[in-house]
Amino acid sequence: MLRTDPIVRDVGALCAAAVVVGLSFGAIATAAGLPLSQIVVMSAFVYAGGAQFLAVGLVSAGGTALAIILAGLLLNARHLPFGLAIGNETLGGSRWRRVVGSHILTDESVAFALAQDDPARRRRAYWLTGAALFVTWNISSTVGAIVGGTLGDPNRYGIDAAFPAALLALTLPSLKDKIAVRVAVTGAAVALVATPFLPAGLPVLLALLGLVFALPVPSSRARTAAGPGGQS
Repeated sequence: MLRTDPIVRDVGALCAAAVVVGLSFGAIATAAGLPLSQIVVMSAFVYAGGAQFLAVGLVSAGGTALAIILAGLLLNARHLPFGLAIGNETLGGSRWRRVVGSHILTDESVAFALAQDDPARRRRAYWLTGAALFVTWNISSTVGAIVGGTLGDPNRYGIDAAFPAALLALTLPSLKDKIAVRVAVTGAAVALVATPFLPAGLPVLLALLGLVFALPVPSSRARTAAGPGGQS
């Protein structure tokens, strides 16, 4: 009996989930007024699920181009340490492999790669995950855009609700500790308060003030041990 490689099995399950998200993105982008050509180009060249959802949401809300670009850059800033974590050993030595490998870098491809101890399996996991998700995302988002355009008014079917639901799904896995919860709650509160007074998109950027709660805070025990002079 043939045994399926766990990497292949897990990537297949991941792609099945990506199909649903990609279809949702395509339908939502069409409902927001983006033409099919822009949706296809965005998925192929931007290729950042969370940033794409955010961009479409800001476009739908009338956000400025500057707010959309800055929000996307900030959301994807986490990819910088990801690239350092996997390094050239995983991407490959040639320039084209580094360029292509950097483009298909996602949270999932990095996580699958770092889970492997053997360098060869790490490379295989990274490239298999990255390539499979790239193809899956582009096909499903295009199909979603085509099908979404035939549905008429999306508000009749509740398709517009998929955008906040998708963003919530992307956020929930990060809320695993108290610090993340404090940052998320504070950022959401700041955005809600600022929304009536600022243009669309800017409250999201202002919500970054919640990151203050991610800074280390000295405990009362540590302050007591340090003494009045700041030294123990």
